[in-house]
Amino acid sequence: MDWTLEVVLLPVSDIDRAVSFYRDQVGFDLDHDTKTPEMHIVQLTPPGSGCSIVIGDLPAQQEMAPGSMRGLQLVVADAEAARKELIDRGVDVSEITVFDERDGGTIFGFSDPDGNTWAVQQIKARADKPLIPKEARIEYLGGQTV
Repeated sequence: MDWTLEVVLLPVSDIDRAVSFYRDQVGFDLDHDTKTPEMHIVQLTPPGSGCSIVIGDLPAQQEMAPGSMRGLQLVVADAEAARKELIDRGVDVSEITVFDERDGGTIFGFSDPDGNTWAVQQIKARADKPLIPKEARIEYLGGQTV
């Protein structure tokens, strides 16, 4: 049986500010933004990922301090290009660190406005062999090009 991690709850202090940051600056896709009198829940997904983040005011999120998540990890095929893209969008990122010359040994990081931290790891193999093939992403999105 496969067990897939598909959603990570992310504690933030300001939902709208977090949406702006993750959608407009980091480049995550906005999957849905649901508001009712009882709740406000937003799901965003990094392009090419099978796992999303959910920000909002669910009881479980209210039990976590905003900014308390550490070391969430994204994987890219080209760390330099990813870092430049984030810088161009106004994200404050760390320098690239190469701690091992083998694939997977290059990393940089950033934080969201609340202080939740992210590591961005370079795995060059993702360029030729993504975890979710582009065809599957297009099918999932109803034929939209992503």
